[in-house]
Amino acid sequence: MTVLVGPNVRLRPLDDGDLTVYQRIYCSPVLTRYLGVDRMTPQKAIASFYTPTPRKLVFAITSHDDDRMEGMIGLLLEEYGSNAMCTGLVILPGSPLKGCGAEAGRLLFAHAFGPLGIHRVWAGHRADHTMMGSVMTEAGLEPEATLRELFHTQGRWHDVTTYAAVAGRWREQASPLELAIAEGAVLSRS
Repeated sequence: MTVLVGPNVRLRPLDDGDLTVYQRIYCSPVLTRYLGVDRMTPQKAIASFYTPTPRKLVFAITSHDDDRMEGMIGLLLEEYGSNAMCTGLVILPGSPLKGCGAEAGRLLFAHAFGPLGIHRVWAGHRADHTMMGSVMTEAGLEPEATLRELFHTQGRWHDVTTYAAVAGRWREQASPLELAIAEGAVLSRS
């Protein structure tokens, strides 16, 4: 399994010890407020955690010196072309990794554009979640469009603002570490 290490965060695959934090995220009305899914029951969160999705990679976000999950980020590999969607970026409130969402995204994109052979990564956020715009652009994504009433959560439809990056253009602004990850030179395997 791939582990990606950046200046402040480490991304690693989820493991059984992450279930409690996973449930905390997906069962919370606050933490799911801006996600594309409604809050889950504890049973549904458990089922979701243990039901593998072959085309979705989910990483725990941790610090370098503490393996405890402080957040998560995912990548959904689309079935056509060589595209992927970044999904479910959440960092727990009060986490020492607060503000590291863009770094987590950049590590994930370096992995996508390199070892995974992805050409285009896109992501979106609820249009009313304005702080995510800066996270998206800091991660190297460029604004694309606003999709009207794309998903239905909390009893109503929500517009989603989308962003994307293509491999060649993203690499032009990548750091040396990110380029090394994209070239497969800086990966840990667990």
